[in-house]
Amino acid sequence: MNTLYYGDNLKVLREYIRSESVDLIYLDPPFNSNRSYNVLFKDESGQASEAQISAFDDTWHWGPSAEETYHDLVVGDNLEVGRMIAALREFVGTNQMMAYLVMMAARLVELHRVLKPTGSLYLHCDPTASHYLKIILDTVFGVNNFRSEIIWKRTSAHSDSKTMGNTHDVILFYSKSDDFLWNKQYQDYDESYIKSHYRYTTKDGRKFRTDNLTATSLSGGGYTYEWNGVTKIWRMPKERMQEMHDKGRLHYTKTGGVEYIRYLDEMPGLPLQDLWSDISPINSQAAERLGYPTQKPLALLERIIQASSNPGDVVLDPFSGCGTAIAAAQKLDRRWIGIDITHLAIAMHKSRLKDMFNLEPGKDYRIIGEPSSLAGAWQLAEEDRYQFQWWALSLIKARPLGGQEGSRTGKRGSDRGIDGIIPFVDDRTGKPKQVMVQVKSGNVNSGTIRDLRGVIERDNAPIGVLVTLENPSRDMIREAVSAGFYSSELWQQKYPRLQILTIEELLTGKTVQMPPAYSAFKKAERVKKQEGTQGELGI
Repeated sequence: MNTLYYGDNLKVLREYIRSESVDLIYLDPPFNSNRSYNVLFKDESGQASEAQISAFDDTWHWGPSAEETYHDLVVGDNLEVGRMIAALREFVGTNQMMAYLVMMAARLVELHRVLKPTGSLYLHCDPTASHYLKIILDTVFGVNNFRSEIIWKRTSAHSDSKTMGNTHDVILFYSKSDDFLWNKQYQDYDESYIKSHYRYTTKDGRKFRTDNLTATSLSGGGYTYEWNGVTKIWRMPKERMQEMHDKGRLHYTKTGGVEYIRYLDEMPGLPLQDLWSDISPINSQAAERLGYPTQKPLALLERIIQASSNPGDVVLDPFSGCGTAIAAAQKLDRRWIGIDITHLAIAMHKSRLKDMFNLEPGKDYRIIGEPSSLAGAWQLAEEDRYQFQWWALSLIKARPLGGQEGSRTGKRGSDRGIDGIIPFVDDRTGKPKQVMVQVKSGNVNSGTIRDLRGVIERDNAPIGVLVTLENPSRDMIREAVSAGFYSSELWQQKYPRLQILTIEELLTGKTVQMPPAYSAFKKAERVKKQEGTQGELGI
């Protein structure tokens, strides 16, 4: 069954994914391209740089974990990788960039292990680190298994004050062996090519080009006979020439020449090159936009998946983010495995799979790592309160506030204690309203309810919800009841204005009493059901 894993992808790969079980890997690891290049390389031994590291809001910083991973690589079984990573540290130094490379090296070793001999890997990155990552990939996969450095032109122009505009990403393409799967892909001809090569148009508007049918200089000779009053050496026998004439595939020139007609609409296109400028980035108006900062276009992932896998094959994304690779794999009838370290991302996966394919967790795919019991919820809250918060919000399909892509921490801002919202519309104007949600893993009392009531009254929100790990006290329940009801004229129903839901209740299926909601995340476009079957993963 298709599977989403919540957790550190290095641990998930080692514990759950069998060797040589995956056909295609796509990864777009988090890397903060907005950071100053110099800061990434700054020595991390001093007090000042430690403060800078704290401000670097992703998992890539040099610390005990990076040091331990570096040690494991240096003394591990793969001697070439050990020598390479030691040499890189000697050159790059002990800094954030080196921490990033160490963490990536460990993961690429595992990704190489789980890839089938016929499999391929695509690593999506930016020019800041692509040259270092290529050294690691050359070592792990072998120089001979490097296939392409794909340049994706992700924007048409970019204004940088003191350098050339940064308009492209890099996708490094490697195979595990020479015997790798490859389905030849094509891209549309550009307008200048069409204009210069397809110069003729039929009466019904079909553009075409012509090819010479004489074989005067053709190696191996041709066929000599008279055609259209001209005797020449032709490329095809007379019977074939007559057949092409009867089908209307011959173009006769004013000078008596005969040429073969090739229609533009019958051509597959230009064989795919390593410069991809025909796939636009996701703009603010795009239907597939979900609001995820580094979301990649579905068409980009579809091209990669179609080129390097077949229906039924297994696609793995170990940094699955907002789930574009997973959505593309599902759309193209591939089996898939997604891994992410935040419940924020897992919640987005669930929403996207529901919106696009009407898939439900537990029924259509598995989620490993999410709490499935009250004890598991308590454990998650003790380990990481932000991950607990995001997971709890996903139980009622609420949109998290303060979460950042790739981050394991949240932040408080102008929300003043509100952790999530559920948008809905209940009047004919179409103007959205919001259910305000607060999540608490402990220390709840009647004052918690009074504070939440004050927030929803201040913001004129129709409904407020407290999600709590602990059971509410009688005073809390009385305080919530005293807030009264919200009446929906459109739906002709009343809903409690303040509601308390425990995690135990949510795990048994209870949910918010409210008018029908929009999707918590921006809705993905629904995809028509594909024919065929994906089969079992067998991991």
